[in-house]
Amino acid sequence: MKKLIDKTSKMLMLCGSSIALASCTQETKQPNIIMFLVDDMGWQNTSVPFYNEETPLNRRFRTPNMERLAEMGVKFDNAYACAISSPTRCSLMSGMNASRHRVTNWTLELDQKTDAGSDIISMPDWNYNGIQPDSTAGKINNSTPITSLPQVLKDNGYYTIHCGKAHFGARTTPGENPLYMGFDVNIAGGANGAPQSYLGTENFGSGGRFAVKGLEKYHGQDIFLSEALTIEAINEMKKAVKSDKPFYLYMSHYAVHTPYDEDKRFSGNYRNKYDEMLKDTLDENEIRFAALVEGMDKSLGDILDYLESEPEVAKNTIILFMSDNGGQGLNNVRQGIEDHDQNYPLRAGKGSAFMGGVREPMIVYWPGVTQAGTVNSNKVMIEDFYPTIIEMAGIKDYKTYQTVDGESFVDVLKNPEMKRDKAIVWHFPNLWGESQNIEEGYGAYSAIMKGNYHLIYHWQTGQTRLYDIVNDISEQNDIAAEHPETVKELASELTQYLKERDAQRPSMKETGKLINYPDGSEI
Repeated sequence: MKKLIDKTSKMLMLCGSSIALASCTQETKQPNIIMFLVDDMGWQNTSVPFYNEETPLNRRFRTPNMERLAEMGVKFDNAYACAISSPTRCSLMSGMNASRHRVTNWTLELDQKTDAGSDIISMPDWNYNGIQPDSTAGKINNSTPITSLPQVLKDNGYYTIHCGKAHFGARTTPGENPLYMGFDVNIAGGANGAPQSYLGTENFGSGGRFAVKGLEKYHGQDIFLSEALTIEAINEMKKAVKSDKPFYLYMSHYAVHTPYDEDKRFSGNYRNKYDEMLKDTLDENEIRFAALVEGMDKSLGDILDYLESEPEVAKNTIILFMSDNGGQGLNNVRQGIEDHDQNYPLRAGKGSAFMGGVREPMIVYWPGVTQAGTVNSNKVMIEDFYPTIIEMAGIKDYKTYQTVDGESFVDVLKNPEMKRDKAIVWHFPNLWGESQNIEEGYGAYSAIMKGNYHLIYHWQTGQTRLYDIVNDISEQNDIAAEHPETVKELASELTQYLKERDAQRPSMKETGKLINYPDGSEI
């Protein structure tokens, strides 16, 4: 066990029991909460196994601090997000499913869609201006006004810190700026969904379309973006502790998104390294990607080290670790067979309806509540974090402008034996720009997962596919023809879910008609 676990164990003994610790810290003082979100990190891009066995990818990557956090807390091996960034981040901030908030593709410029073109289907009029503070209701077209998660926390005594990637509002709108979305502090967050550069020597891409702003004091320095963000985040935590206020840190790394700039602190760990899956040495892109992952992990370790240095803070700080979508699965930026090797045993990757696009590494550490080194297999979806974090904060009396779809998972944290049958729905009636390979799950789709089954509906073709993700985690065998009743039942449930939220639908260009719902109904 690491030092932080040992110190927490001593605190447990002093308080008498884990229940006593919870009461002696959390009933008298609201817990600090760290939401550590990684960009584009796949389920297997870590040395922590989230599958039922260690895989070659787990042995490729070095994430000792994720291992450390998993030893301290609980791994969720059935955690999910949307297939691309903005929808996930809008769900986290609002508690809404993407079918309700309608920010169903990535955002950037005011009044500009980011969909790829098609000769067959037309995209619906989705909310490409992103989420916005509820004060803007009725004032900004193609946007979703919300009472944000940090706003609820701020209104209830929290010092709210945004650090890193925002990407939930279009440029020049209030939603672009985390300071308008309930954060007291904004460190380097804006409309950009990626960094122009990770390198301080390149001023983090200053002047470019995706330039990271707000870190000018590091310009010209030999420092990596992940490191600069971490230094700033720890400084803000120290300010909150000094002022005796509970803090919410949204540690939202740009890593491990492209560009794959070299993090020289860690790239040497992978150079000339033979990989058992690829049966070859790692190429330069794979080396740099692995170094990005390890740099992100070092940030997590630095935060854990800070908490260890402040035991009174540590015993009252909750940490949630999550990724915003599946790992990159296309071979234009990675090594190996496209949609096969990058997230194995999962199929495909970021942007795809298959598990490689949506299944995430998730860990929760809650002193006195979570059991060290355990695994929980209950399903969690990204919008569930909103009510969960609010409940963790002990906030009961609050109102939201929006309807919240998420369900708190505090109950399964406190009662790990609890089993709940949660259906998860994805809605992406859009065209992602990097691939339209319907066979590999890309293109416009909606999907539902319930029990063992994952049903995918492709809007362009009307095709419905069914997979048993427990017995066929790689989703190689479409069993729709063998289970027509299951297809009918899940298609009906998916359709009802979409109709209840007035989810938008694409239309056929040839006829101009809206495409039928998954169950075949027109209206």
